[in-house]
Amino acid sequence: MELNKKTQFNIWYWLIALFVLLGFQYLFTTATLVAQIPYSQFETYLGEGKVAEVAVSDRFIQGRFKEPIDGKPMFITTRVEPDLARQLQDKGVVVTGRIESTFFRDLLSWVVPVLLFVGVWVFIMRRMGGGVGGGLMQIGKSKAKVYVESDTGVSFADVAGVDEAKDELKEIVDFLKDPEGYGRLGGRMPKGILLVGPPGTGKTLLAKAVAGEAGVPFFSISGSEFVEMFVGVGAARVRDLFEQARAKAPAIIFIDELDALGRARGIGPYAGGHDEKEQTLNQLLVELDGFDSSTGLVLLAATNRPEILDPALLRAGRFDRQVLVDRPDKAGRIQILGVHLTRAKLAPDVSPEQIAALTPGFTGADLANLVNEATLLATRRKADAVTMQDFNNAIERIVAGLEKRNRLLNPKEREIVAYHEMGHALVAMALPGVDPVHKVSIIPRGVGALGYTIQRPTEDRFLMTREELENKMAVLLGGRAAEKIVFGHLSTGAADDLMKVTDIARAMVTRYGMSERLGHVALEKDRRSFLASDQPYYGPQERSYSEETAAAVDDEVKRIVDATFDRTVKLLGERRDQLERSARRLMEKETLDEQDLRSFAGPGARALQSPADAAARVGADSD
Repeated sequence: MELNKKTQFNIWYWLIALFVLLGFQYLFTTATLVAQIPYSQFETYLGEGKVAEVAVSDRFIQGRFKEPIDGKPMFITTRVEPDLARQLQDKGVVVTGRIESTFFRDLLSWVVPVLLFVGVWVFIMRRMGGGVGGGLMQIGKSKAKVYVESDTGVSFADVAGVDEAKDELKEIVDFLKDPEGYGRLGGRMPKGILLVGPPGTGKTLLAKAVAGEAGVPFFSISGSEFVEMFVGVGAARVRDLFEQARAKAPAIIFIDELDALGRARGIGPYAGGHDEKEQTLNQLLVELDGFDSSTGLVLLAATNRPEILDPALLRAGRFDRQVLVDRPDKAGRIQILGVHLTRAKLAPDVSPEQIAALTPGFTGADLANLVNEATLLATRRKADAVTMQDFNNAIERIVAGLEKRNRLLNPKEREIVAYHEMGHALVAMALPGVDPVHKVSIIPRGVGALGYTIQRPTEDRFLMTREELENKMAVLLGGRAAEKIVFGHLSTGAADDLMKVTDIARAMVTRYGMSERLGHVALEKDRRSFLASDQPYYGPQERSYSEETAAAVDDEVKRIVDATFDRTVKLLGERRDQLERSARRLMEKETLDEQDLRSFAGPGARALQSPADAAARVGADSD
């Protein structure tokens, strides 16, 4: 290829030299053989009979002398009107023709329209191609950003709380640095590694850390960047991406948000085989089959919706290994906080262990946001350092929402909210196995929360028994039960509580098999992502059971909720004095912390946990 380019380069040099030589020859011939004479001189030579032949054009007269004059056998002159030339010649005036130069005018008349047309065409092509570097000629090119070791600025030291996933990716880095050592026993590296985890857990950060550690070219692209308005563009970009990566192997390809590209292909009468996304996915599958892992090309991808990916992507030989990047546990949260707290100026009372205990379920992105919010709160009050109280306030702000002190409630509503929140708190303090209460407030927060009760679990939980679920429902119904006991009527403040209680009861019946009447069967599937179980249901629920069973499910859900509500009313009725005293105290102070709540804890109430052993969950009531 290089020889061909050199040969073409030399040919162009010879052509340019030839044209230059011809130009010099023409100028030399004109200067040595052709005499440029005035028109009057031409007429004199013509009268003297020295002109042998002429060639007449609109503006010029060219000809040959019978004998060379001054060593020049040929001549050229400009035509002039004959009558005027004769009169001037009679007066002894030398007459010379002159042609008005229209070169620039002619040039502009050709160049300006061409330039205008080219400019409009380039503008339209750039608009269609997405700006500078776009256009139809570049539409099939990959938009991947190429990083090398110094570009990302991220290493494994910047990634904390996901040690297992980090160890898996360290193996990839070691293989890229020493492929022969890893293949000495006949093994091969996985072709593709899929990072799976909820949003905010650090999947993209891990990929950048791999780029920073490996020191090889790192092609980073999002799954949505493959698809354009033209059919076939996505497949062309996949081919171009892998061609670039093969040329720079060993290299890493990272596709973020793979679910935008690798969604399962539809089946049925209306599923078109020529869909743009399907063509792009098919090309990706072909490329995964086509490259050899021994060449040092590794494909990384990240998604938080693995359940919708095409099965062909996940089979052995394509994405061989799936690495779960889950929400960190308490030890992981401490490590993540250790990374983010180094950028903040902290007071002596700030403890990463205590903050980690207060934040179960927080991802790495949530913890980074928490540190930033606490820093901003300390800055807002002109403090010299960030205190533990700033972190407590930041947690409440993230979990429960922004305080709405300007939302004024009338005295009756304020009283109802106070009894409602203390109903939650007293039930939680009375039942075993329930998360301890940390704070109760009647200050409105967020969009619709008129008050809130914060419970903080003492440890990370992964399983719950039927008794614990029933106690959780009782705590949620505590506010409504308190309104029933004190006021004898119900309000709309428990709307969010009732929705959560109904979801728990229906899950107990249809998914967990906790109903004696229906037995140990799972009647419904969980249609939420297993990585984001807090997402609501969308769309109609497909049923695989009869109408009689559906009626039995409804009856059983109602029975469980009614039984739990009756038990909660009875429990609060026995503690009516505590409810009255604590509600009046809450109306006076607006917020009760753990120390205040301990003073209302009767002999039957559980001891509250200290903040160092707790973590946050909020139960906010909407109007």
